[in-house]
Amino acid sequence: MQQTSAMLAVSASALLAAGAMFVGTPQATVATAPAASHDSSARQLGPGKRICGTPELTAAEIDLIERFAEAERRRLGKRAAAALGPIPVAFHVVYYDDGFFTTGLLTQTDVQNQIDALNVAYAPTGISFTLASTSFTNNLDWFLHTPGSIDERNMKLALGADSREFLNIYTTGLTFTGLLGYATFPWNLRRAPELDGVVVSFDSVPGGSFPYDEGDTAVHEVGHWAGLFHTFQGGCSKRNDAVSDTPAEAQPFFGCSFVQPDTCPAPGLDPIFNFMDYSDDACLDEFTAGQTSRATQMLSIFRSALFD
Repeated sequence: MQQTSAMLAVSASALLAAGAMFVGTPQATVATAPAASHDSSARQLGPGKRICGTPELTAAEIDLIERFAEAERRRLGKRAAAALGPIPVAFHVVYYDDGFFTTGLLTQTDVQNQIDALNVAYAPTGISFTLASTSFTNNLDWFLHTPGSIDERNMKLALGADSREFLNIYTTGLTFTGLLGYATFPWNLRRAPELDGVVVSFDSVPGGSFPYDEGDTAVHEVGHWAGLFHTFQGGCSKRNDAVSDTPAEAQPFFGCSFVQPDTCPAPGLDPIFNFMDYSDDACLDEFTAGQTSRATQMLSIFRSALFD
């Protein structure tokens, strides 16, 4: 992706300086999407390391979520479907162009490649995705927004499709603000539908910035959007990620290795190839049967309008 590589040449300091010069830069939007608690992925621990900065939930919080989900399942009579989809995606490319340089402006091919990466990753789960619309918006404030900011709210209010009927995916310059991506969990949809969706750094789409260049950041964040936790949630505790067939993992794994560590006394090697860990994209290739069951159950309970 030659264009994406060129975008990476723009430094964060240059963009922030531009922000000081172009306060109030007007937005320009074309091909807009149909009318109608963060999981935030923070980086950098060190060169090449990216981490998902979701506040780790306590065991009590997870228990509360599980009880709530079970109560909703019983109330609605919802059971995990054999297959869910296709989920319509409203894709929003937020970039910056001041007339001298452009950064973050993906192509329609880049967007479709990300959708294709989602479909490949989720194919074994029975969940699929289809591109419903693409918008392109030039706005520096939104490009450099951080989770929980007024700029995030303004961006999503202006661009987001109805979150009950669409998965909103935004690509922005999170790479320049120290973030990789973030998502909202399905049980938060009713409380804040206007904030629902997934945000990833533009350089994480297929062909982006090595070693996160296969589109697996979006795969990971959509996992949170579907109700999955990190594989290392809760460390070696019994509850951990609320999925029985992902072995307990004391801490996230970075990099890529064919040798799986074993950081917890419970049976099983660390699931370093799982999309919900922190391994490099090249080493991520699986969701477990338990994760599939959980995701389809959570989607059926909290996001059923997607499939009506």
